[in-house]
Amino acid sequence: MKSPFSLILIITTFLIGIKTNSQNPNPGYWQQHVDYTMEIDMDVETFQYQGKQTLIYTNNSPDVLDRVYYHLYLNAFQPGSNMDIRLQNVSDPDRRMVTNIGTKENPIYESRISKLKPNEIGYIKVASLTQNGTPLKYDVVDTVLEVTLATPIQPGEKTTFDMVFSAQVPLQIRRNGRNNREGVALSMAQWYPKLAEYDFEGWHADSYIAREFHGVWGDFDVKITIDKDYTIGGTGYLQNPEEIGHGYDLNKTKGPREGSAEKLTWHFKAPMVHDYTWAADPEYNHDSYQVPDGPMLHFLYKDNPETNENWKKLQPITVELMQYFSENIGKYPYKQYSVIQGGDGGMEYAMCTLITGGRSLSGLIGVTSHEMAHTWFQFLLATNEGKHEWMDEGFTEYISSSALNEIFKQNIINPHIGNYKRYIRLANSGYEQPLTTHADRYNINRSYGTSAYGKGAVFLAQLGYVIGEDNLKATIKKYFNDFAFTHPTPNDIIRSAEKVSRLELDWYLMDFGQTTNTIDYGITLVEETDNITTITLNRIGLMPMPIDLRVEYVDGTYQNYYIPLEMMRGKKPTPNDTKVLPDWSWANPNFSFGINTEKSKIKSVTIDPIKKMADVDDSNNSVILVKVKDD
Repeated sequence: MKSPFSLILIITTFLIGIKTNSQNPNPGYWQQHVDYTMEIDMDVETFQYQGKQTLIYTNNSPDVLDRVYYHLYLNAFQPGSNMDIRLQNVSDPDRRMVTNIGTKENPIYESRISKLKPNEIGYIKVASLTQNGTPLKYDVVDTVLEVTLATPIQPGEKTTFDMVFSAQVPLQIRRNGRNNREGVALSMAQWYPKLAEYDFEGWHADSYIAREFHGVWGDFDVKITIDKDYTIGGTGYLQNPEEIGHGYDLNKTKGPREGSAEKLTWHFKAPMVHDYTWAADPEYNHDSYQVPDGPMLHFLYKDNPETNENWKKLQPITVELMQYFSENIGKYPYKQYSVIQGGDGGMEYAMCTLITGGRSLSGLIGVTSHEMAHTWFQFLLATNEGKHEWMDEGFTEYISSSALNEIFKQNIINPHIGNYKRYIRLANSGYEQPLTTHADRYNINRSYGTSAYGKGAVFLAQLGYVIGEDNLKATIKKYFNDFAFTHPTPNDIIRSAEKVSRLELDWYLMDFGQTTNTIDYGITLVEETDNITTITLNRIGLMPMPIDLRVEYVDGTYQNYYIPLEMMRGKKPTPNDTKVLPDWSWANPNFSFGINTEKSKIKSVTIDPIKKMADVDDSNNSVILVKVKDD
């Protein structure tokens, strides 16, 4: 008889295995496939492990491949690595990875990686690599293994790579590493030789300098041998829970099963994922919480009297978050999700997240909301994070803020206003780079953060202003239904919006997503002639937008107006009491219309009264004509 966990695996494989290349609506779309089988033996005293990997690679591309690349991410944690050099040359390095050897007023930052000793560095060393049994030639260049194939892989062909490797977990934490500041022993992200993605743009074999990841969809079969007292949480379904215990067996045994050997071998399977992550510690609490008609949630956190209560309170809220994202994006397709204390902040992975846990309850909720939302925007909708970081970080910011606004009944009209302010400050600073900038190549880290998180969130929130909020909600669901389990691009979200709204939106992606053009509109004139008041607006910035406008009268009433943008070739849905004016063409910087009323009866005229448009200077967006008592 199959175990419950085996049945879960079968069911889940069926549910998510039906998403094939042909179901991506883009004509001719294809994506590569990997099947990993890995075994490692971890020494918890030296933080070194020995590994074996068998990788079956399916070339679904139309190209003949004569080489492949692997990521060896742990090699970044060595003096002289690209990540080390970047820390020494960027003006605002990540504070988690540097030491200030100067003063607060005149900081001098020293890379912590540059000071790592041989037993503290990270590395992955390849001992042997074969293709279908034939030894291969390869070179290690920073964090990339460059491999020349013995036999080119033809379109539609499979090939098998066998590798033996050894590795050491770095002392310096950057997502992965050992003994983080909260005492978590092992945060094992990007810990294995990981085949680089090859897609319609070619190979994506970037050196790792602490930014984002991009991976190949596939199935993982992983065995981890480790000291019996360590509890593991992470990607995949445990295949031997009755042997392991540690809260995974039916009896919820807290520690290892009685009579266990000094080491246990944990066996996990993860169908249709593009990374594999785990964490381990001998002091983990392990709680489970069932989402109704959803996955089992696992919570693994250090046993700490100061934070245990917060972790308990987090659990039912995490259920609500899972339900919100499933309802408003698309149903979570796996049977398990884990929130794990580890790492150096928060980072999303397959079927889990690693977060630092010594936080207030509100801090725990905030980071969990964000990282769980990444399950949809980064994981299931697996954009290339290096090239389109704003799509995963920004869209995640948007949906997580929306979720918290609803779950906690905050009733904020624009829950994204903070990200609007962040973006506008950047746009006016002179430091903005376009969203087409590779995540690794922003001039300063602050610019990256505001662009990826702030402007990315505004991109989606403001799209609701352009096409209507109901259309935005439908767009997000269509985007998920069409592109989950694939690698969507910026054009895919815009085409989803176009198909839902029946509006032309290429201008929006181009101006806001591919340039640093700004939105800036103003009211230049309100004048009366023969009892008709004429209102004149001016487009100051280069980026065009449709305009929502409100005229408020002295008697307390108001009238909403909508000015469509000509290049949209249509208009968004508006309430029946909104007056729709003629189109405004981008070429004309001015737009005027008349109101059949005296100027003296008008209290104010306001562009975008609910502030959903990212106008970089709203000082001229409102004109007050009559100062009413008590205003």
